[in-house]
Amino acid sequence: MKQSDRISTLLGDGDDGWGIFLKAREMIAAGSDVVELTIGEHDIRTHPDILDAMNKAAIAGHTGYAEVPGIMTLRQAVAARVQARTGVPTTADNVMITPGGQSALFSAHHAVCDDGDTALYIDPYYATYPATLRAVGAIPQTIPAHAHDNFQPRASEIAKHAKGAKSLLINSPNNPTGVLYSRATLAGIADVCRTHDLWLISDEVYDTQIWQGEHISPRALPDMADRTLVVGSMSKSYAMTGSRIGWIVAPEAVIANLINLATHTTYGVPGFIQDAALFALEQGAPLEAEIAAPFARRREIAMDVLAGQNVVKHVPCMGAMYLMLDIRATGLSGEGFADALLDVEHIATMPGESFGQSAAGHLRVAMTVEDEAFREALERLVEFAKGLVG
Repeated sequence: MKQSDRISTLLGDGDDGWGIFLKAREMIAAGSDVVELTIGEHDIRTHPDILDAMNKAAIAGHTGYAEVPGIMTLRQAVAARVQARTGVPTTADNVMITPGGQSALFSAHHAVCDDGDTALYIDPYYATYPATLRAVGAIPQTIPAHAHDNFQPRASEIAKHAKGAKSLLINSPNNPTGVLYSRATLAGIADVCRTHDLWLISDEVYDTQIWQGEHISPRALPDMADRTLVVGSMSKSYAMTGSRIGWIVAPEAVIANLINLATHTTYGVPGFIQDAALFALEQGAPLEAEIAAPFARRREIAMDVLAGQNVVKHVPCMGAMYLMLDIRATGLSGEGFADALLDVEHIATMPGESFGQSAAGHLRVAMTVEDEAFREALERLVEFAKGLVG
C-alpha cells in the first residue's frame, strides 16, 4: 500500500538534521557521560506553584472536554498580555489556544496557504519549519540571512522571492542564532509584506528572553495587524515545554476559521493545563524573569569565556537560550566539528547545518546546563577548537 506523498516527503530530500543529537543520546544510553548543549529544554522544571495549580484544576474536575478555542479567561489573559506589550488593540476574539507553539505554526500556515502556494522562511531556521510548510501542502522557499550581517535578514533578499509567494515566516528572538531583529529589519520586512501582499507569520516564543535591545512584534507596525499571525507559547517563558500549550494571535476572521480547524484536528487543549497556564500568566513579569535568569547569567559566562581569543567567534546573542558560534577558523564544517567534539570531549552541540546552509561552519549551543558545567564545557570547546587550528 502506498502512503501519501505528503507524509512520505515531509522531510524533503534529507533528514531533519538531528544526527548529532541522536548520537549523543545513544552514547548516554550506553553509559557515557555527555554534556548536552543541544535542545532548548530548561535545566529547571516547571515551577511547583504552576504544577500545584494544574493539580488542583484536575482534582476539581477540569479534565473533560475544554472549549476548543481555549477557555475564555485564558484567551482574555493572552489578549491583555499582547496588548500591554505591543499597544495593538487585542481581544479574546483575536486569540486561539493551541497544543504548543508547533501546533500554532502548523495551524497558522493552514490558515493562509493553499496547496502549491510558496511559503517563505528565513535561513537559518528552526529545524521543524520546512516540514511544517510541506505538511500543509505549501512549497517551502528559504531566504538567506548571512553571517556577515549578523543574520539580520535583508528586505532586498526577501523581495527577490516574494513575487507570487503567499506567506513569510520569521522568528525573533531567533532560534538558532540568538539574534533579535532590529526595528530597521522589521520595517523592511513589513514593507515587503505590504508591497507583495504577503501574510506574515511571526514566531515570538522567546519574547521574554531579551538580553540586548528591544523586542518588537511586527503586528504593531503600521498596517500590519490585519496581515500578521503571531505564534506564542508557554514553553520557553514559563518552562512548560511538556505541557504543550501555546496560542495564535490573528485577525478575528482568521481565528474563526482556525477554530474550525482545531475542532477537526486537536479538539483543543486539556482544561487543567489551560488553568495552570492562566495561573502562570497571572504571576506576570516576576515569574518570567525568574525563568529567564539562568540564560542571562550563562550569556555573560559565555562572553567571558569567549573573550581574548579569535578561533571561536560568536554571533551577537541578543535573546533566546542559544549561542551561535562561528568555528570556520578550524577548517571544519559545523557537522564535522560537532561530531569530533562529541567523540573527543563528549560535548553535544547542534551543527549550524541542522538549521540551513546559511549557518554552515557554525554551532548552536544551548545554554541549558548548570552555570559551572556550562562554563567548563564552553572552555573545553574553545580549547578543542584551538587544538584543531594549532
